Parts: sequence; structure tokens; C-alpha cells
Amino acid sequence: MQFVAAPARLATFDSSFEADFSARLHWSAEQDAAIEERVAAILADVQARGDAAVLEYTRRFDGVQAASVAQLELTQAELKAAYDGLPAEQRAALAAAAARVRSYHEAQKKACGESWSYRDADGTLLGQKVTPLDRGGIYVPGGKAAYPSSVLMNAIPAHVAGVPEIIMVVPTPKGEKNPLVLAAAYVAGVSRAFTIGGAQAVAALAHGTATVPKVDKITGPGNAYVASAKKRVFGQVGIDMIAGPSEILVLADGTTPADWVAMDLFSQAEHDELAQSILLCPDAAYIDAVQREIDRLLPEMPRAEIIAKSLTGRGALIHTRSMEEACVISNRIAPEHLEISSREPHRWEPLLRHAGAIFLGAYTSESLGDYCAGPNHVLPTSGTARFSSPLGVYDFQKRSSLIEVSEQGAQVLGGIASVLARGEGLQGHARAAEMRLKQQGQ
Repeated sequence: MQFVAAPARLATFDSSFEADFSARLHWSAEQDAAIEERVAAILADVQARGDAAVLEYTRRFDGVQAASVAQLELTQAELKAAYDGLPAEQRAALAAAAARVRSYHEAQKKACGESWSYRDADGTLLGQKVTPLDRGGIYVPGGKAAYPSSVLMNAIPAHVAGVPEIIMVVPTPKGEKNPLVLAAAYVAGVSRAFTIGGAQAVAALAHGTATVPKVDKITGPGNAYVASAKKRVFGQVGIDMIAGPSEILVLADGTTPADWVAMDLFSQAEHDELAQSILLCPDAAYIDAVQREIDRLLPEMPRAEIIAKSLTGRGALIHTRSMEEACVISNRIAPEHLEISSREPHRWEPLLRHAGAIFLGAYTSESLGDYCAGPNHVLPTSGTARFSSPLGVYDFQKRSSLIEVSEQGAQVLGGIASVLARGEGLQGHARAAEMRLKQQGQ
């Protein structure tokens, strides 16, 4: 079957650009009402019946029969056996990727994840104590595809942060366990792993059951049911984000081989029909060349139908007046993945303020970031890079303020607090501060 990928051709200098551009960017994060209703029922059922409900939904949705949830737990021996059973090439790649991800997050921890304190001249100590979560939960997709890279990107920063217990859930439709996912869990230091998925897995992690431990935070991507469930349990546990469809924006000056850029656009379009791939470029002839490469390469792709639907429905090739204007538009989009496919990427990088991850130069394909470059591939989507950050060590830590006021310091701070507290009408606050003040003449 022949598929046609026809991303929208837009130009910033056309009178219809703003309307066409806005229409192409639009994506509603609102979940289908039927999904929301079903998820609410599943969450309530798991909270009420625990393991029994988890077993029922696992049988119904994944086709996995088990007498108890304990039978759905993967032992450390199984995880190690999966790792040992991989071909040598896969073992080496998994270990190398894990080492790079760990190295990056250890550097991140040193930069922003350490406790600190200082003393004022009067002896008052002020500071911040950084401690890890007690227990983290990671959700790993296991439906249409298996994602060992998601295991590494979620479990390793938690491990580096010092989280003592990491609980993984992964659906195994019809009982099929992916060895790479299990091996990744072994390499990344997952403490316990259960072959359950969907909203019922999120509910089990959020509320705890007789078998599945309650966690403090749930991270990791999933389908609409998983996203809805994470949104509903937020507040009872922490979550990383509500992720939308995957996105890539390529900002090109026309010097990168056109087939490289076409394949980079494919790399996100192949995720799903709602994924978005956009090219911004001031060279119309180059945009034509990229379209020709899209047409040439598409028939070779195993997921050609998905790519074609994604590019036709949400993709765009945008002719800009200049690279500077392309940077302005990029900041409006605030993409998940931003490639600066240019001979001078460091010239344009200072102009770019909003992106989940920035890939500098023609050799830095987004796919390297997905698997093994080191930085986390769990990134903000749907424009949320304007105010959100990639998953990292800091997501598995919390901060407590440290305050130790000296007797001398209390004489200064007590007077300030007293005035402000009385101004707010809070006499208890004021008097508590005043009691620490030395009486005149003492």
C-alpha cells in the first residue's frame, strides 16, 4: 500500500500564516469523557478492593491469568536472567546507555541536589536539607511496543537521587515479557517489578494494595488511561507530568543533508498519529528537498502509515524570513525536542529559551537523546516547556528548609515578626516571637 505524507507548507510572510499556524499547533489535552469515567471507576475499585481488583483488570485488559498479584511480581533473579540471556551486542548497548545516563544524572545531583547551609553574623543558621523520596513508582509502557529506554530514564535518576526503593509496573499483554525491559530494570537498579499496567497499576501504586507498595511519586509515560489516572491521583502522590503526543522541531539553515532532516522528522512521527514534526527554515529550495526525501524514504519505513498520518495531520514545513525569525517561532512553540540543524548551532542557541531538550548541530539526532546521550528523555510536551523541565534527580528529592535562630538573632527577628504578626491580627504568632525577646534592663 502506498502512503502519502503531506505536511502543511506554510510561510511566515503569507497573510494566512497566523491562522494556519495556530490551527496546526492546536491539540486538546482534554481526555474523552468516557475514558475519564472509566478511569475514575477503576481507581475507586482498586482503592476499595486492592489486589482483587488489580487481578480482575489484568485478566480483562491484558489477558493474563494469575491466582494472586504476588504471581505477577518479577523476581530479581528473573531480571538478571533476562539480562544474562540477551545477545552480547544488546547487553553491551544497554550497559553503555545506562552508564551515560547515570553519569549525567550524577553530575546533575552535584550541581543542584546537595544540602547547604550558612550562618549569619549573629550565629543564626539558615539552609536547605535535600533528602530523597522513600519510594518511587515508575510506569513503563508495554502495549504496542516495549521501551527499555524508559526504564533507564525513570529508574536511574531515582537511584542516583538516593531513593531506597523503586517499584516498576509494566503491562505484559497475553503474558509476553520483553527481555530488554526486564534487563533494563536489572541494570537500572529497580527494587521490585510487577507485570501490571493501565489505570489499575497507577491506582495500586498510588493507594497501595496487600502486595503492591504505596509510593510517593509516579513517573513514566502511558496511554490516555494512564495519563488520566496519574492526573486523578495527583495530590495523594506526586507525578512527573501529564504528557501529550511527542514533538520534534527542526530549525535548519539548509546545510544538513536533506535526507537526515527528513528521517529526523520521521523519528517522532512514527510514535503515533498525533505526534508532531515541524521544520523551520529560511531556504525554500531546501524545504523542497526535504519534501522530496520524505516522499522517497517513506515507503521504506515499517511504520509508514503512522508517519504519513502524523505528517499530514499535524506536520508542517515552514518557510521563514530568517533564522532569527525561526528562533522566535520556536520559542512560541516551546517544543519537546528542538534540533538546531545548522553549521553554527551555538550562534542560534542563545536565542532559544523554551524547549525540553536542545540538540546542537547536524550530527546530534534526537534519537541519540532518546537512548544513550545521557540527559533524560522524559520531557515536557504541548508547549509546557515554557514552565516545565525534563525529568531529573530533582524530581526524586524534596527540600526541607533549615532554620536555627541564635539568642542574639532572636532579638532582631522577634521584633520584626511581632510587628508583622500583629499587623495580620495573629496574636499567638506575635507573642511566641516576643517571649524570646530579652526584657529591657536584663
